[in-house]
Amino acid sequence: MSYLLRRIAFYVLTAWAAITINFFVPRLIPGDPVQALISKQRGQLNADAIHSLYVLFGLDKQDPLWHQYVEYLGQLLRGDLGLSFTFFPSPVSEVISTSLPWTLALVGVTTVCSFLLGTGLGVLAGWRRGSWVDLVLPVTTFISSVPYFWFGLIMIELLAGPNSFFPSSGGYDPGVVPGWDIDFIGSAVQHSLLPALTILISSMSGWILSMRNMMVTVSSEDYITVAHAKGLTDRRVMLGYAARNALLPNVSGFALSLGLIVGGTLLVEIVFSYPGVGFQLFQAVGAKDYPLMQGIFLIITLSVLAANFIADLAYLVLDPRTRKEG
Repeated sequence: MSYLLRRIAFYVLTAWAAITINFFVPRLIPGDPVQALISKQRGQLNADAIHSLYVLFGLDKQDPLWHQYVEYLGQLLRGDLGLSFTFFPSPVSEVISTSLPWTLALVGVTTVCSFLLGTGLGVLAGWRRGSWVDLVLPVTTFISSVPYFWFGLIMIELLAGPNSFFPSSGGYDPGVVPGWDIDFIGSAVQHSLLPALTILISSMSGWILSMRNMMVTVSSEDYITVAHAKGLTDRRVMLGYAARNALLPNVSGFALSLGLIVGGTLLVEIVFSYPGVGFQLFQAVGAKDYPLMQGIFLIITLSVLAANFIADLAYLVLDPRTRKEG
């Protein structure tokens, strides 16, 4: 119990620090949303229009920064993330809710699939080292070293194009109306295939390598030799003894990956113009939309902290030493 209380206190303190940084960082960026609009209009706005925009966005107030910080904390406690400058007067929570399902569906499914497939192949590669399975290691090593966005560009060049089955951008066809019907779902799945393949292949390679290396290390432990000497089947020793202990570092990595699902693979969404949270964050940064940036960063931060807390709970179950230390 004391272990859990310490972890909860740690995460509460971390959340407060993240929220504080989340408030100050956007305000350190030069310029403001009105200046970004003026740049877009190429100087066609007069002085009255510019003043109206400052009043409209609530930027005409000259409150001290600490006062804005206190107001921001109060808004968060009320569950109010403010109004988006880019999509004014829509609330930030409403704007994020339109992009969050896209990211969860794409990155969530691919992250879980890549972890399961990569870990399974890593267990086999580590347990049967020296066999044909090792032949895939040079390929996975090369792929894991390629950045997501670069791999996405290669996929577009090779598989997308005129008359190709794989669309190169967007979340669905322009003529399709979003809704729970066959046309929209089929179009959304078709548009998600290429970014999903990019994320799946890139991330799976890392899981294979890390799990394979841990399996090789664990296989030389004394308790593995004892398990063999007791006459246990090779399959039981592999899964029940070696893989279970080798899995612990991957659990932490998987928890972090789950937390980063909300943030999405930002560059992949930008490359494919996929309407997820990452692409929306990119738009918010370009428009100096502080409330939207803060809302997205806050969701990402809380997701990572929640995922880490789940990983701590998993460690309590998988590793008895953690319970004893607590």
